[in-house]
Amino acid sequence: MRRPDLDLDLLRCFVLVAELGGFTAAGSALSLTQSAVSLKIKRLEDLLRRPVFRRTSRRVELTAEGETLLAHARRMLALNDEAVRRMVEPPVAGRLRLGVADHFVPRSLAHILARFARTYPDVRLEVEVGRSHELRVKQEAGGLDLVLGKRRDGEVAGVAIWTEPVVWAAAPDWQAPLDRPLPLALLPEGCMFRERALRALSRAGMASETVFTCDSLLGLAAAAQAGFALTVLGRSGFPAGLREVPGLPELGVVEMAVFGDPERRSQVVEPLVGFIRESLGAPAAAAAAALGQAA
Repeated sequence: MRRPDLDLDLLRCFVLVAELGGFTAAGSALSLTQSAVSLKIKRLEDLLRRPVFRRTSRRVELTAEGETLLAHARRMLALNDEAVRRMVEPPVAGRLRLGVADHFVPRSLAHILARFARTYPDVRLEVEVGRSHELRVKQEAGGLDLVLGKRRDGEVAGVAIWTEPVVWAAAPDWQAPLDRPLPLALLPEGCMFRERALRALSRAGMASETVFTCDSLLGLAAAAQAGFALTVLGRSGFPAGLREVPGLPELGVVEMAVFGDPERRSQVVEPLVGFIRESLGAPAAAAAAALGQAA
């Protein structure tokens, strides 16, 4: 018996519904009506002879089969996009010195860069990981071509590619001390996360003391995982062994942006920026587009 071939158009629609959480949002991203998206999902389910979503009055949820399909669909679409890019786009070659803020590293940076290297084998990437403001100073001095880093509060420079909440993080069994100020593990002065945390606690009238200072996120995570202190992270950058701590002052959101080469003087820059936005997923790309227009 011949097995059916999966339609990439249907898979792309399916992935968007799963990632955006609904048929209406996926339709908006695809410039389709909700009924058109529903029809595509029905065609996919008919092809597979099993449901991929559970539809309720409030939300759309993946079935167990849908969860399995989602992982395969993402891989298939990534391979398709990579193959098409290699075939239809003009050759891209050159050297690109890329600075990456350590807050970006937990989001599969190595995987993104490895895929980019496979797609553009003639591009020589040189990557430096560090603190956003230090990397941007180096880029402005000519030592780097591009920087993936945090926008400061109220800043409009760069092109935004990712937005996420900033949250308090601690070990699963961590409890706030009753007899002394909140112990904090923070990056050194000049870090936006540090400034937000201290300002938020001060406004809330909550006493705190910085008991651990480290210029590495891995160091902060280790201090928090050991139960020594509370720290502050982007929600998507949580390492294992930490949980989000509720009941503390809100810390807002942070924008990750690309800084440098605003006139796209290098033929390497635009492919890399586009590749990163695609690799971050549909929700990030949609947010990035809106933020980029605002900037």
